[in-house]
Amino acid sequence: MGADTARGRFGILAILCSSILVVAMDVAIVNVALPVIRTDLDASINGLQWTVDSYPLVLACFLMLAGATGDRLGRKRTFLAGLVLFGLGSLLCGLAPSIGWLVAARIVQALGGAMLNPVAMSIITNVFADPGERARAIGGWGSIVGISLGAGPVLGGVLAESIGWRAIFWVNVPVVVAALALTARYVPESRAPHPRRPDPAGQALVVVLLGSVVTAAIEGQRLGWGSPVIVSLAGLGAVALLALIRWELRRREPLVELRFFRSMPFSSATISAVCGLAAFGTFLFLTPLYLQEVRGLSALQSGLMLLPTAAAVTLAAPLAGRLVATRGARIPLLAAGISMTAVAILLTTASATTPLWLLATAYGGFGLGFGLLNPPITNAAVSGMPRSQAGVAAAAASTSRQVGQTLGVAVAGTILAAAATPLTGYATAWWTVAGGTMVIIALAVLATTGWARAGAERVARRFADQPSTEPA
Repeated sequence: MGADTARGRFGILAILCSSILVVAMDVAIVNVALPVIRTDLDASINGLQWTVDSYPLVLACFLMLAGATGDRLGRKRTFLAGLVLFGLGSLLCGLAPSIGWLVAARIVQALGGAMLNPVAMSIITNVFADPGERARAIGGWGSIVGISLGAGPVLGGVLAESIGWRAIFWVNVPVVVAALALTARYVPESRAPHPRRPDPAGQALVVVLLGSVVTAAIEGQRLGWGSPVIVSLAGLGAVALLALIRWELRRREPLVELRFFRSMPFSSATISAVCGLAAFGTFLFLTPLYLQEVRGLSALQSGLMLLPTAAAVTLAAPLAGRLVATRGARIPLLAAGISMTAVAILLTTASATTPLWLLATAYGGFGLGFGLLNPPITNAAVSGMPRSQAGVAAAAASTSRQVGQTLGVAVAGTILAAAATPLTGYATAWWTVAGGTMVIIALAVLATTGWARAGAERVARRFADQPSTEPA
């Protein structure tokens, strides 16, 4: 099986997709077990937020570094190292004796996961040279990511109910072992012809920026929004943002490639990814809590209630990939934004007596929108960018997803903790989601105009020719 034939290329795609399946699933699989973990480990809402958010937060902090590292040291080598670290973290999660240990093990998991997602996308971009074939491959990739996020709560409910919540992490280990063997045997090694220089200062600023903002969002309700700690964290985040922009604009080969954002399709894809994943993160965080703590369902029953979400994502993601390849990004993006907005508004009215069939239908509609969203976002992020910098472009798209997921959970948890009643908190959180998904609708129109495409082409032409202003 080699990259010189279509069969070989799609075989490599299958290996990468199976490898990334558990990484993407771990963003979602833990959510349905949150009430069980809360009881077993005596965790607070803050503890549950950190259990969920520590994973995408670390991914967001280190995806850019991982993409650049793969371009520089070898994508296959980086991918294999990520698999090992992710498997170790999964094993430690299953052994965690307290909520603090669980959060620490999730961080280990995420460090491995950060080395997988952008590197795999970079391998795909380089293996599939034909634009049409690449669009189909990206559609398949988006389908797997969507399936994993949709199916994660279902599998998590089954495992938590039948074996225990620790099994949701242990199930990753055999998959990782198989992925290691197949990747070592079949996936080709590749590097960028001119890889980027390391940017430790930029990396440190990214960690400080995201870490301070997310910590302030999660801990603000508990410590007080005007407390010295929260005010200091907000100030630190602002300073880190300004310093990051100033530093990265001076570098020819920055960690965060701000020149990409001159492309309207790329910028819109990034913003849409943040809004879309914030919405989905909120959905995955609130829904199991609502179903189990308000409606009295078990973890297994909650997982089964999310089956329509998994089914809709499974059907919609490959359809969106084909639409992107044949009709462009506007149709799937509009459909995604409209569907998610309609469901969010509907869920603002959910009560303790809302019919379960209506909830299941709404959950399916939300999955439909999310499934349609991923392929056009991914395609827009990497299309038109230099193939030699595919790892950096793919990492930027992946980072925006993780930032959205992290902020969605942080904001939703804060709203829920501050609400007078749980149902009031759920309604407020869903109105917030609706506002974000409306942004996707607007950008779907704006970013697919001829003006936007022409601007993206100008950015692509100028990218390699921009003179260096690299500081000494």
